[in-house]
Amino acid sequence: MKKRSKRTAAMTALASWVMCSFAVADGTIRDGISARSIGRGGANIAMSDNAHVMLDNPAGLVRNDADCLFELGGHLLLTDLEYDDGDNPRVGDIDNPFPIGEVAIAKKMDDFVTIGFGVFSHAGFSAEYMMNGPAPFSGRQHYKSIGALARLLPTLSLKLTDRLSVGTTLGAAINHIELEGPYTLQGPNSFAGTPTRMDLQGTGAGLSWSVGMQYDLNASTTVGVSYQHETTMELDGTTVVEIPGMGSARYDSMLDVKWPRSLGVGLAHRHNERCTLLFDAIWYDWSSAYNQFDLSLQDPDNGVFQFVAPTLLESFPLDWRDTVSLRFGIERKFAADKVFRAGYAFHRNPIPDSTVTPYIQTILEHALSFGYGCQWRGLAIDAAYQWSFGPSQSVDQSGFMGGDFDDSWNSVNAHQFSLSLQRAR
Repeated sequence: MKKRSKRTAAMTALASWVMCSFAVADGTIRDGISARSIGRGGANIAMSDNAHVMLDNPAGLVRNDADCLFELGGHLLLTDLEYDDGDNPRVGDIDNPFPIGEVAIAKKMDDFVTIGFGVFSHAGFSAEYMMNGPAPFSGRQHYKSIGALARLLPTLSLKLTDRLSVGTTLGAAINHIELEGPYTLQGPNSFAGTPTRMDLQGTGAGLSWSVGMQYDLNASTTVGVSYQHETTMELDGTTVVEIPGMGSARYDSMLDVKWPRSLGVGLAHRHNERCTLLFDAIWYDWSSAYNQFDLSLQDPDNGVFQFVAPTLLESFPLDWRDTVSLRFGIERKFAADKVFRAGYAFHRNPIPDSTVTPYIQTILEHALSFGYGCQWRGLAIDAAYQWSFGPSQSVDQSGFMGGDFDDSWNSVNAHQFSLSLQRAR
């Protein structure tokens, strides 16, 4: 047990360092990783000018001219979340800027083989409110959620011909999820419909792999294709459940989570020596991955719960729909290695009205970004700003049993400031 606790603590710390935020994202997947790709709308599938391409398309890594490439990125995310229902007129979230980071390194073995390793903040969500809860938990209640996904990716990239390269990653994904606040049990347990106050924490890891290719159609145009496989994992942790009249109990818990597979196609066209136009289209299989999250609770530490509810099986309904993320970018080089970037991303909101809640409000549809790059003493410095926004979403009758989120309204905006440092030798 002590060994498992130490392993869980280590994975939690790593996931929290890399990603502990509500993502500016398609669903919960970020619209770009490094400042360089974020500045051009997240488009990166057909590019090779950064080490973070090993996440977006590992085939691009071998096309970078550097013998050794190191990249470090940091981001500051500011969110503006709002929620409204009959008990909570237009409540704003608790203001809390989130830091995010990633690191990657690549080494060219020869003209045809490059290996690399990166730790990337790929996805996440977060929200925190102080709101009036439903009966019997009336009065001010703490609503909090955190989801963090980090990918640790050993990478192999091969140049097969002058025009064609391929690549693959095979590593691990680490996921940490927290949920705290009033929650009505949904079943399939016999306590379905029972109001509770829940505090859930779970951390787990799963296999992560991807494949990709890049091909030069001509001297000016490159096309890329990348596939990221679905990641399935079991999050081990504890969950405290409070039921009126019974008290509270701490359960050992296991949460089954899937992160979606994706298929992306990218195009980079060098209009001239100074200007590059980019376009990516990425399909995310949310309908298979985010259908529901299943939670198993066992071995409560309270004698009453041991007798009445020794095991609880719970399913969080999600019913998300698939999305296609469209990313447009432009890069314009100026004198003295200065670069200006701009981009736009669009994807529909994957969450239906019936399952949007203040716990997961990833309802963004648009992302507008700007970026700037320069050189200083052999160091490439890239900065970017991204504004993510979308229409508000209203709920008449929630799909969650208990009516906690009926007649509610949700609104989201997010601002991200990014800085990446790259050293090439």
